Amino acid sequence: MLKAVHITKAYNAGKKTALSDFSIEVPKGSIYGLLGPNGAGKTSFIRIINQITQADHGEVFINGEKLNPDHIRMIGYMPEERGLYKNMTVGDQLLYFGELKGMSRDEAMKEAKYWFDQLNIDHWWKKKLSELSKGMAQKIQFVVTVLHRPQLLILDEPFSGFDPVNANLIKDKILQLRDEGRTVILSTHRMESVEELCDYVALINNAKKVLDGPIFDVREQFKKKIYRVVLADTQSEALQSLSRKYRVQDIDYANGLAAFEINAVSDPNALISELAAAGRIRTFDEKIPGMNEVFINAVSQ
Repeated sequence: MLKAVHITKAYNAGKKTALSDFSIEVPKGSIYGLLGPNGAGKTSFIRIINQITQADHGEVFINGEKLNPDHIRMIGYMPEERGLYKNMTVGDQLLYFGELKGMSRDEAMKEAKYWFDQLNIDHWWKKKLSELSKGMAQKIQFVVTVLHRPQLLILDEPFSGFDPVNANLIKDKILQLRDEGRTVILSTHRMESVEELCDYVALINNAKKVLDGPIFDVREQFKKKIYRVVLADTQSEALQSLSRKYRVQDIDYANGLAAFEINAVSDPNALISELAAAGRIRTFDEKIPGMNEVFINAVSQ
């Protein structure tokens, strides 16, 4: 859907590099997490896609075509700093933004009513934005973003201001849009949302891409051969033998069960045999780091 090739962008007469030789490929019909610490270059890249600024070097392609003004109508952009009119009614804003994206008034009205029903906000049509809470305004911003049925959605911190119930509602709608064939670029610092939603991720740090790929493959890169184990009916001598042979830590006894972690395992199949001698195996699984751990380790390295 989107391909960026060797993008470089600098500010202040080249003194501040925002992006350096940055390349990614965003598959069609996927949710792609664009991650990085503050000031890493994420917003600069998003602005280039939206043609707010231009890259100094490199090119961006959408559906195989070099980025051009016609692509604006294919994109829905939800910026972190929201851009709605406080003293304008919700209904008028939706019709206005829909028409800006090339929709007829009737098309915009039909889509707005659909999304008002989806998000349970059908009674807000005549309210001014200034009368709404931050979370309610967030829902309107989301509707503005998806109203014209864009093929590519760029969502920058889309869950900011939402309570858990409404955050889950928006997550469900994002997944629904992906399943309908839309492509989503998601920029957020909420790593739990990345794990729940993203098919692929790229991490930017100090203007450069640090890693990218399918999210499970990225998490696999940072695993440390640690296994979580829960045993029932434990044999104390066999468990002590395990502790001498392996780095067993965090042993917790409760309700007749022993729960612990084993580090630096080279042969998990052999370990399973030894665990079976130490008790009845209730659970055994490899500890795959979450995206929060991946983010911290990748940036610190």
